[in-house]
Amino acid sequence: MPQATVHLLRHGEVHNPDGVLYGRLPEFHLSELGREMARTLAEHFRERFEQGARIVHLAASPLTRAQETAQPIADALGLEITTEARIIEAENYFEGLHVSKAELLRPKHWARLYNPFRPSWGEPYKEQAARVIAAVQDARIRALELGGNGAEAILVSHQLPIWATRLSAEGRPLWHDPRKRECTLTSLTSLVFDDAGALVRVDYSEPAAALLPGAASTPGA
Repeated sequence: MPQATVHLLRHGEVHNPDGVLYGRLPEFHLSELGREMARTLAEHFRERFEQGARIVHLAASPLTRAQETAQPIADALGLEITTEARIIEAENYFEGLHVSKAELLRPKHWARLYNPFRPSWGEPYKEQAARVIAAVQDARIRALELGGNGAEAILVSHQLPIWATRLSAEGRPLWHDPRKRECTLTSLTSLVFDDAGALVRVDYSEPAAALLPGAASTPGA
């Protein structure tokens, strides 16, 4: 049996009629579809809990959309939500803008586009992965304290930090095409640790896949 599993859960769809890159802006709430996604994930975890899964720790980014995604899970499992600042969305220079090709071609932005490998327009990928991995390790330890061998924790976070963490965990380059991230709304990127606390594999699943057609897909959101 694995020592512990930490699930990185991406939040549900956000009400964002203007299609902006909302980043760390406050008060971006889940849409009605996003709330349905959150309820679907709560049911998924409730069923696993009833089947014997020891899901004992729940934390979420301080941003509204993550907290609202976590709430139905907290209600279903009888857990409190711990706010975890280290799994917040990445900093991004383009926050609040509709990031179109025309916008990117404006000369005032060019100084931010010189290095896509870092990236130069926001928080470095390495720093994102490092802070999330530190939060994952603390969640793993907390889960073990609360649930013993085989315990599980859930961290509700955001697409880019989750994807950077997965790339790092799998030893892949952190630079990537945002359109090719395997991290859909309310997907689970699950880090599975062995008895020695070493990462043995990364699993990926989409419990709310039936709700994805037609959902918003703002890159980096």
